[in-house]
This record gives sequence, C-alpha cells and structure tokens, in this order.
Amino acid sequence: MTRTTLTDRALLRISGEEARPFLQGLLTRDVLMLAEGQPRWTGLLTPQGKALFDFILWADGDDVLIDCERDQADALAKRLTLYRLRRKVTIAREGALAVHWALEAHGRPLDPRLPALGYRWLASAAEGDASAAFRAHRLSLGVFEGVAELGQDAVLWLEANAGELNGVDYDKGCYVGQENTARMHYRNKVSRRLVAVPLEQADEKRQRAVLADMDLSIELRRVEALDPTNLPGWLAAAVTATQAAE
Repeated sequence: MTRTTLTDRALLRISGEEARPFLQGLLTRDVLMLAEGQPRWTGLLTPQGKALFDFILWADGDDVLIDCERDQADALAKRLTLYRLRRKVTIAREGALAVHWALEAHGRPLDPRLPALGYRWLASAAEGDASAAFRAHRLSLGVFEGVAELGQDAVLWLEANAGELNGVDYDKGCYVGQENTARMHYRNKVSRRLVAVPLEQADEKRQRAVLADMDLSIELRRVEALDPTNLPGWLAAAVTATQAAE
C-alpha cells in the first residue's frame, strides 16, 4: 500500500515535567511505563466509567503524543486543559507528524488493540489517504473507535470491549472512572457489549450508531442475547465465558 496517512487523525503533544503523572491520573492505561515504539490504546472516561474520548498514546522521550480523531482534537485538548490546573504541563497540536497505517509494514509497531488491525506509526505526512481503507478493515474486525461509534457519556468503557482490546491496566492505580470499571471487571459484570450487526437486523432500541455506507448498525446488546458464532473471534471467547458464568 502506497497510501498510508490517516488524514482523519491528529496528534496532540503533552509535554512538561509533569506530563506523564498528569496523564497517569486521568487515563485507563499506565502512562508512566509507556515506552518508545510501544503505543497504548486508552480512554478518558466520565467518573461513572463511560467513554468520552478514546485514543492511542505514543512515547516521544519524556513527552507523550496523543493519536486522536482529528475532528475531536480541539475538544480533547480543552477537556485535558480543564484537568491541568496548576500542573507544569503543555498541551498543543503536533503538526510535524502524522499517523500512518498499513496491513504490511514489518518493523513498525502493531496496532495496540489487535494485531490483525495491522501496523501503525508516526512520521511526516505523505500523499494520499488510507483513512477509508483502515476504517473498513477495522470494522470488519468488529473494533470500534471515536465519538461517532462509541458516543460520549453513552457506553461504559468495558461495554466498548476495552478489556479485550488492551484498553485498561487494572493495577495502575486511580484514574477517572476507575472505581466502576474495576468493579465490573472483578465481578465479571459486563452484561452488555457493543457489537455490529447488518442494518436489516438492527434494533433501534439498542442502536448507538448507523453506518449506512457499511450497512452496519452499532448496538449495545445484552450478553445473553449474543450468538458467539456471529462475533469476531477475539470477542467470542469473552462472551462465551460470561454466558457460562451466568
């Protein structure tokens, strides 16, 4: 693939001597242990544990780069600024780099959510746009991201399959939404899951998003009503285990 730039993504640079401790107290993944070339998918949640923003973290020395939705970058920066208070932290757009993706790019980092998503890296922007190709591939694997698919303050982080997609560190300490997220995990109480179904099978009562161009309805359905054979393999095992425990 010659077109690799994801033009629907943007980068925020979080810098300053307190940058990592600042993010550590907010996000679902451990930021202090973030290493070069080992990106992490994470979420900024409500106090109740519902998704507000999801994004990927990259280490750049002591700085952290946030790989986020382009259309939500300013809103995310504003939300982070509300939490900054008097901390020695700078939040700014990073314009010199862009997010890239390809199914085959050996030597580059794999997407931290699921290896089958392919390879992801940061570099100067190149000609062309891989956004549509990546979106189609991602949805074919049942992986959701962004405000349009996850909503804001609408779906609990674990209902968005964050546990299965490496979106939580349960031993990192406190963060916004940690109490409810941890309780659901340790009590195995993830009773609903975000899944995609063909539009002809849509249930408007459970619908969270309509992707007409993909003929998909993204819905929050109860686990006991799900057929694991219709789910992506990475999610089927978790649903089967929950069903067996009930």
